[in-house]
Amino acid sequence: MAASMSWRRLAYSVYSPALAGVFTRIADRLFRARDKGGGSSVLLLAPLLAKAQPAQERVSSPAGARGAPSLNGHFRWMSEHVPAFRVNGARIHVLTSPDQFYQTLKARVRTAKRRVVLASLYLGTGQLEQDLVDCMQEALQSSQENSHHPGLKVSVLLDYTRGSRGQLNSRTMLLPLLRRFNSQMRVSLYHTPDLRGLLRLLVPQRFNETIGVQHIKVYLFDDSLVISGANLSDSYFTNRQDRYVLLENCPELADFFSELVDAVGDASLQLQPDDSVTVQEDMVHPYKGDRRDFSAVASRRIMEVVDAAHARQRLVGQLSEEEEGEEEEEEDTWVFPLVQMKPLGIQVDERVTQRLLSDAAPDSSVFLTSGYFNLTRAYMRLVLGGGARYRILTASPEVNGFFGAKGVAGAIPDAYTHIAAQFYERVCRLGQRDRVHLHEYHRPKWTFHAKGLWYYLQGQDQPCLTLIGSPNFGYRSVHRDLEAQVAIVTENEELKRQLQEEQEMLYQRSSEVSRSTFLQSDRHVKLWVRLITPLIKNFF
Repeated sequence: MAASMSWRRLAYSVYSPALAGVFTRIADRLFRARDKGGGSSVLLLAPLLAKAQPAQERVSSPAGARGAPSLNGHFRWMSEHVPAFRVNGARIHVLTSPDQFYQTLKARVRTAKRRVVLASLYLGTGQLEQDLVDCMQEALQSSQENSHHPGLKVSVLLDYTRGSRGQLNSRTMLLPLLRRFNSQMRVSLYHTPDLRGLLRLLVPQRFNETIGVQHIKVYLFDDSLVISGANLSDSYFTNRQDRYVLLENCPELADFFSELVDAVGDASLQLQPDDSVTVQEDMVHPYKGDRRDFSAVASRRIMEVVDAAHARQRLVGQLSEEEEGEEEEEEDTWVFPLVQMKPLGIQVDERVTQRLLSDAAPDSSVFLTSGYFNLTRAYMRLVLGGGARYRILTASPEVNGFFGAKGVAGAIPDAYTHIAAQFYERVCRLGQRDRVHLHEYHRPKWTFHAKGLWYYLQGQDQPCLTLIGSPNFGYRSVHRDLEAQVAIVTENEELKRQLQEEQEMLYQRSSEVSRSTFLQSDRHVKLWVRLITPLIKNFF
């Protein structure tokens, strides 16, 4: 056991993305004879990163994973495509409310000793957000004063367009920290390469984020992290329902996401103390430089992290094979990070999600939720053409985040109603009403932003798999934005119970849709909305 854990920690401590190629070649030579001689097989990474213009096609390195829980007969294929992290399910905790999410963020920031990494669409400008910023200031100040923990680093990754909107914005909230703790603080603002030239000049500031954004939501504190779909804004801390999972003391997984956020940060504009932005050395400017060059350099930098994680796991898996089953604690859960960045030619999450939906057997059940129900054609085809039972949860108009908005944005809930009505009609036309059910979330004075799915194998009354993170299963998530989520596969009974309670908590506030739902007077969709929805649905 000691030897196994020593190899594991050593490999993860010295194995950086820059060394991925070297270690992969060494590992290949060390274990080639062993593989030929009938030793443990090494899974090969499938080429998931299909060619996307203008980014270059990416093919990842071979990788392997150690033995999995028995139920991974259904899901072990994921380790062929993405890094696979084994953890004890007791280290994973499902958070259920915005306040619990907010209090967790503040408490973890205050107690962080080495690193705080926050990746979000934006940081709000209200008092709750200021309190969170104050927690960061306290932690940084304490780090400076404490000789035992002087090295706290804070890294914040936000979207440039959303984070720069208005005179008071995410940038102005963080500038005081950046000026005071410049050597300990990094603020990166990702700018999509698709918003450039005349388009960048003509699209109003309020709508420029429709072109593409940094949408990853990861909140990391030392070796623990929260994966969520929630942003750092007051509504997400009070009355906007989302999903959140805390992974406690998972150093290898935390290292992966820290490196991933760093890589996206390297491809982003760097906020300076004078509120200007600069480009990282050796990077291409996202909207002034060549579009193809930017995507190629950013993709290469980000995929170094994924490739290195695969190579690390292969090396660790081979070195510790004889010590299998001698871990310090039972590792009954797999965590698979899924990344989707199609503007950069990276489409791992899309491929894995399609495979998951495609493989869903007639005797299985899938509960799928999205605050913005706008399935891609591929996902819709798999849902309607498959055999699994589906219960899909989305926002009713009054809990849609755009409900009551001024101007054209106020019609967005009607557009989603139109999309949902069209989907339901297809379900009926195909005779799938007994298999595919559509639900709407209702809650007075709240909005709904939860996304993900829960997967049930035949005869199980608790899920063995969940997807949780930033993707909404829509066109934007697949084609325009930078997204990340995790697939959690578990045999841990307590974790499965938590996931089941989470699913029930959300669905119990819903009602099932029927034809009569769309005949109600408050569901009338104006003609101009019905006409324009097909033209704009790929932007929201």
